[in-house]
Amino acid sequence: MATGKITKSAVDAAQPGGKDWFLWDERVRGFGLKVTPKGSKSYLFQYRMGGRGSKVRRYTIGRHGTLTPDGARKIAEQLAAQVAQGEDPQASRIQSRRDAIELAFKPYCQRFHDEYLLHNWKSTHAEGLRLLERFAFPVLKDKALPAITKKDVSDVLRPLRAMPATEKKVFAVLRKLFNWAVNEGDLQASPMTGMETPAGVPSRQRVLDDDELSLVWKVSYRLGHPYGPWLRCLILTGQRKGETGGLMWSELSRDGRLWSMKGERTKNGQPQTVPLSDPAILELDRIAAEQFDREDGTWPKTGPVFTTTGDKPINGFSKIKKRVDKFVEELNQGQDEPIVVEHWTFHDLRRTLATGMQRLGVRFEVTEAILNHVGLSKSGIAGVYQRHDWKSEKVAALDAWASHVGALPVGGNKDGNVVPLRRA
Repeated sequence: MATGKITKSAVDAAQPGGKDWFLWDERVRGFGLKVTPKGSKSYLFQYRMGGRGSKVRRYTIGRHGTLTPDGARKIAEQLAAQVAQGEDPQASRIQSRRDAIELAFKPYCQRFHDEYLLHNWKSTHAEGLRLLERFAFPVLKDKALPAITKKDVSDVLRPLRAMPATEKKVFAVLRKLFNWAVNEGDLQASPMTGMETPAGVPSRQRVLDDDELSLVWKVSYRLGHPYGPWLRCLILTGQRKGETGGLMWSELSRDGRLWSMKGERTKNGQPQTVPLSDPAILELDRIAAEQFDREDGTWPKTGPVFTTTGDKPINGFSKIKKRVDKFVEELNQGQDEPIVVEHWTFHDLRRTLATGMQRLGVRFEVTEAILNHVGLSKSGIAGVYQRHDWKSEKVAALDAWASHVGALPVGGNKDGNVVPLRRA
């Protein structure tokens, strides 16, 4: 058995023979050079797990040329340290190959979606996967989960600091993914352990006043179908933009004057019923007549209400908002007293409804029920024993709100009058 110092000159001088020939390094025990009869040269590490009586194992480090003798020797030293700690390098390599295939980040995210998000984040599972695809995939790519570090996660989150709401959402879905991987036995520990949750967006206080609301209502008629009717229904019902945009005819009852959503369609996973006021019924009647040729006052049974394709609900709300802002600006041009509309979002319309109902004298619990909030009025022991659904009160409140909106003169209501609602 040839031994000596494995150097570049020694490797270059090694010639093939009739069978495999080995040169064992005199500095690092087990480190060797293998030369095949065809002249191929590679570095290897030979070791035993458990002492002299155990089987000799060989670990191929790599081909000469790809690796230098010094580089291969350093790897051999690392392998020797693994063996000294009782860790089998071959088993580690097999595990690494499994990790690279089964625990690669991108395919693992799809598995996480199919096996966890789809069943536990029923109303937001698609958004969870979309956030991973958009913000985490470009950074983590197919890196194996066990190889992902805190720094890797920070690299995903750092560009999002200017978008605190998005940063907090991405943080939440990544944390859930890694914790789920730990529970599944695919990770020993989450790389996010000890990381602080981003602060997120401060609670918004924006409420549109009556002048602003009447202007937005007027602008909605410039949007055309289906975005104008959608915006007016958003104002009248106070529901979330995505929930309203995804409204299906099967959720509606014209005779019952009711919109019913299953938990799978709501943000908090709680079923919701929304009484329909006369103006809301009118909007839906117009859509049924003009877009679905229902002149008899009936509504379709299936399909989305607000659609441009006939089979898919509308989306792209940011583009719709830009159009609204553009039309608001155009309407204000040339006005002696233009209505200054500060920055607002579609979600602010929910807060506007809630504030308007407070002015109308609607009970807090009724407003919370309309907004489908699981707040203090429905939490804890109260949520177990207090099962009143506020149906009749919701009808009265939404009718009063619709009357108030309908009474707003186009261009603004300077006196701020409201339609009063007697407390139930």
